Amino acid sequence: MSASPVLPSFDPESPVFRAHEGGKLGVHATQPLRDRADLALLYTPGVAEVSLAIAADPSLSARYTARANTVAVISDGTAVLGLGDIGPLAAMPVMEGKAVLFKHFAGIDAVPVVMETGTVEELVEAIARIAPSYGGINLEDISAPRCFAIEEQLRDRLDIPVFHDDQHGTAIVVLAGLYNAVRVLGRRLEDLRVVVAGAGAAGVAVTRLLQRAGVRDVVVCDSRGVIAPSRPDLAEHKQRLAVSTNPRGVTGSLAAALAGADCYIGVSGGTVPEEQVATMAPGGIVFALANPQPEVHPDVAHRHAAIVATGRSDFPNQINNVLAFPGIFRGALDAGAPKVTEAMKLAAARAIADLVTDPTPERIVPSVFDAGVADAVAEAVRRLASRPGAGVGRALT
Repeated sequence: MSASPVLPSFDPESPVFRAHEGGKLGVHATQPLRDRADLALLYTPGVAEVSLAIAADPSLSARYTARANTVAVISDGTAVLGLGDIGPLAAMPVMEGKAVLFKHFAGIDAVPVVMETGTVEELVEAIARIAPSYGGINLEDISAPRCFAIEEQLRDRLDIPVFHDDQHGTAIVVLAGLYNAVRVLGRRLEDLRVVVAGAGAAGVAVTRLLQRAGVRDVVVCDSRGVIAPSRPDLAEHKQRLAVSTNPRGVTGSLAAALAGADCYIGVSGGTVPEEQVATMAPGGIVFALANPQPEVHPDVAHRHAAIVATGRSDFPNQINNVLAFPGIFRGALDAGAPKVTEAMKLAAARAIADLVTDPTPERIVPSVFDAGVADAVAEAVRRLASRPGAGVGRALT
């Protein structure tokens, strides 16, 4: 684990620390325990009948335990928010917060599970061994490139939804915003020149989902510049990106990629100089999603782009994963879907976009507090899950 970040201040009386004191979660019983009769029903001897029934027919666990409405929120603390590798204990407040969002927006009981980091194989084995307790697995804040292999192996091994929200939640909401951005601008996804800055978890997933939605010209950049087959330093996941992106053969730095681009999507942090943003095509789109400091400040971006989005709640057009993951899991759990497919992700993005009936430059995605967001996403997922063979898809390679 890397060195602990410097804590700028610690004030246990401040509102933020008081809101977290004692944790943000508790346990409640769904059945009353009033007397000996209740005890005999809820525990021994009555519980033995239920256990024997489930042993004979494991599918009954979905009806007679909380498993069907419970998701594990799992992290090893290696890529927490923008804080980096801060370890499992420091990740716990974030996982608790995620569980609160699951409950509030979708009525799903979520359990934070933080664990010491290890190899891909060690983490996959550990998660697979606890999976029988849960109806779904939400992977969170696990560093790239390990997160790709962990999710892929768990998806193959388990018969419950496995969803890495840092990847797919971000990608779904980005696509939803882009659907409405091109609608406002009278453009088509297929015609956009898109630059994705960042080739970690979010950058890879955003790129793949945009391609599935029809975007043909995507250039991906990492800290060393444009990802292209000619580069000798590429990790495996970047090699796959290199062969499926950059159709015009752009080389060089992010500045080279931005020249003439219609859309910038930042998921890597850092700062993009204004003079580089100014080289983008007129009437463009800037999604500067780093938190707390966007790669391009909205005031700067608005001088050169027609539509601007960030990851922050204090500016218009917040690209927030909570628009996606509660409804994704609600729909998958309700349908008993064993996977979250690529088609479900596309349908979720469209459902989110369609909630904004009259998009404007200042409103291309709904607010997380708008009524019906999780319900709309859940319904889109349920519709696909209910169709035999529907939504089956493979990740782009």
